[in-house]
Amino acid sequence: MASTATLRKPASGFRISRKMLPYVLSLPALLVCIGILIPFFTAVIYSFQRYRLSQPWARQFNWGENYLNFVTDPAFWNTLKVSLLYAGITVTLELLLGLGIALLLQRRSTINNFISIMLLLPLMIAPALAALMWKLMTNPSFGILSYLASLVGLHDFRWASSPDTALLTVVLVDIWVYTPFIMILLLAGLRSLPTQPFEAAALDGVPRSFVFFRITLPMLTPYILTATLFRLLDSIQQFDIIYAMTQGGPGNTLTVFQVEAYLNFFQSTNVGRSAALLIILWAITYTLSNVFIKNWLRLRERARGEA
Repeated sequence: MASTATLRKPASGFRISRKMLPYVLSLPALLVCIGILIPFFTAVIYSFQRYRLSQPWARQFNWGENYLNFVTDPAFWNTLKVSLLYAGITVTLELLLGLGIALLLQRRSTINNFISIMLLLPLMIAPALAALMWKLMTNPSFGILSYLASLVGLHDFRWASSPDTALLTVVLVDIWVYTPFIMILLLAGLRSLPTQPFEAAALDGVPRSFVFFRITLPMLTPYILTATLFRLLDSIQQFDIIYAMTQGGPGNTLTVFQVEAYLNFFQSTNVGRSAALLIILWAITYTLSNVFIKNWLRLRERARGEA
């Protein structure tokens, strides 16, 4: 009598042919792409419409009127100026601070590794929660930062409630939250650099300033461009910190693109103008990313040629 093991047939499962396997593996990415493109093209259509939620019966295509109105709209130019100014200040200061901290922590040691981990803690806090925490600390009545400011003679310092200091306040919050991001990227880049050029420079007695500007900085440039690109695209689209701290105020002091689009949609119910603002924001981020990526590719090709 044959055993049951010899009579048992192998289970026939669902098999995918080799020709179909690449298409099946790319299916999740295709679904994600479709999920991104549907809202994007919906916003493009809305941006060419005169569409208010409070007046749905008056909805119609205006064929670019929303964009043409921006040309003569002082509020739009203020939004553009504030967005670029905010992104430029935050990214520049975060890059300088992140690079400085990364250079201090470059040497591998237990203390440096512990400090680098502790410095990442602000990055683990949601930006909106960090903004609310800073809003409490900068409260003129009971905030700890207001108290410390009064000790150095800055009494009744208004922080985010004054048009003169609102930008400074949200920039401080942004720096506190996102400098660790640039620091950890540049620290990883510094620790991955080859040691031979630095050892040769040390044997020749080359000054540290020369080593930094002629060896370290050029080799670190791809990492700097990558960190700058990520932070620039994120800063120019900033919403959480600014809205949680000031709601775009006082007045229109901090009405960046995301805040202006939010206020147009939820307060003015102007869907068409809000969508047009976001499409312009997308065009700016697309242009900036292309510029940085082209420069990054050019540096990579140069490095390969020199190698």
